[in-house]
Amino acid sequence: MHCLFCKHEDTDVIETRVAEGGAVIRRRRACGKCDKRFTTYERVESNPILIIKRDKRRERFDSQKLKNGIMRATGKTTVSAANIDEIVNFVESELRQDSTTEVDSRVIGRLVAKRLKKLDKVAYIRFASVFRRFVDVEEFQKEVERLL
Repeated sequence: MHCLFCKHEDTDVIETRVAEGGAVIRRRRACGKCDKRFTTYERVESNPILIIKRDKRRERFDSQKLKNGIMRATGKTTVSAANIDEIVNFVESELRQDSTTEVDSRVIGRLVAKRLKKLDKVAYIRFASVFRRFVDVEEFQKEVERLL
């Protein structure tokens, strides 16, 4: 592994840990030349998951895009960054367990909504309002009443 800082070809692994529930190997490395340290992650390369959008377009699954959407819904709530990472990891692992490589976007929305509903009702309503596309106040009110 080349050093990120000085591009030296010889780096030493000083620590190895399993991360993300065993799906990733995290390695802490040190450069033999400049003594700087950095972290690398090893993941199994897998087939891309395609998301079928509402308009029938297909788009590659992007965990960062999912995370950003959840972060918008959970802003100023009790949901922590660790909770968000857990949700994203859960969704991605659920998608990878399925034998198909194409998934309807509503499946992802339901998985996220289910987890948010347990964590924070306000975050759930925010997410559901976008995911379920409430057209009018009555639909929104019915969902809030179901929570109560």
